[in-house]
Amino acid sequence: MKGTLILEDGTVLSGESFGAEGTSIGEIVFNTSMVGYQEILTDPSYANQIIVMTYPEIGNYGINDDDFESENPRCRGFIVKNSCKNDSHYKSRQNISTYLKNHNIIALEGIDTRFLTKKIREKGVMNCLITTEYVDNNNLSEKMAMLNNYEPNRDIVLEVSSKDVREINQSGEINLALIDYGCKTGIIDSLAKRGCKITVFPANTDSETILRGNFDCVFLSNGPGDPADCVTEIKTLENLVGKVPIFGICLGYQLLSIVLGAKTYKLKYGHRGANHPVINLQTKRVMMTSQNHGYAVDAGSLTKIMDVTYKNLNDDTLEGFKSESLKIEAVQFHPEANPGPVDAAVIFDDWVQKMHEYKKAPVRKAEEMAGL
Repeated sequence: MKGTLILEDGTVLSGESFGAEGTSIGEIVFNTSMVGYQEILTDPSYANQIIVMTYPEIGNYGINDDDFESENPRCRGFIVKNSCKNDSHYKSRQNISTYLKNHNIIALEGIDTRFLTKKIREKGVMNCLITTEYVDNNNLSEKMAMLNNYEPNRDIVLEVSSKDVREINQSGEINLALIDYGCKTGIIDSLAKRGCKITVFPANTDSETILRGNFDCVFLSNGPGDPADCVTEIKTLENLVGKVPIFGICLGYQLLSIVLGAKTYKLKYGHRGANHPVINLQTKRVMMTSQNHGYAVDAGSLTKIMDVTYKNLNDDTLEGFKSESLKIEAVQFHPEANPGPVDAAVIFDDWVQKMHEYKKAPVRKAEEMAGL
């Protein structure tokens, strides 16, 4: 079946459908990972987005039961150069086409993804429409009108967050509250295997509920969307900062930055892939990292209580900060490396060690918060 991709700038590309039938609209982004399409498809941070894979062959090892980052794919569409029809791997349970159809994800192949990626890099991320409906000059204007009138869901974090409180690894030594903004399974697994007893809370949980739990620390997950839209979540964090140690990844990092007085901004085309070099500014050690974000923290807006810990070597954007007095530490990239390199896994080791130290010396409200 034929399929069509229409970009916000009027570009129209034709391809073949290998997913569900229908029409979908979202922000088009690209990911440069060579493997890990299953983890990418099920990463909640891709909610509201249509993903372009730059690697030309996708689907060759099928879909297995072990590599999901959430229960269902969260993206609005999937675009590749070539979808492999004959997957080959001992773990494979179904091919990617069947998986996408079963989960109602529209997908196109036969698209010049090199051309498409270059356009996104030149013009920046934009909205797009993908459809399996017939498109010609007679109804193109109708599709463009649909695209131009599209408004993303500003409460997308609540859509992908857990709806109920759940407990994981109850034998763990660190009593950790994890606020789920769209958390990847890899983050939970990384914490659990290092001895954390995890209680997962929905994104809209209030600060009083967290504090009543007498947790050793709070962990903030990744998630989709513009951090500035997370008004309720930011208010909760304002009431937690200074009362309990806090660690965060990706959206959690951005929200903590806002709470401490910094500002965020939208990147031209984001960082999405498994090959982003990041330098630890204290040790000068460089690590390759997995990343998936469209927003960054403005370096010029940092407050005196924030110390930069990591920087992206491709574009010098900030990738991490800490506040020792408030017992806060966070990074923009994904140390759980699903998919991607394991260089940054040491960050979990370091954080859990600090959690043990903080457990022995509870955090106190920092007076310098008033000077932010």
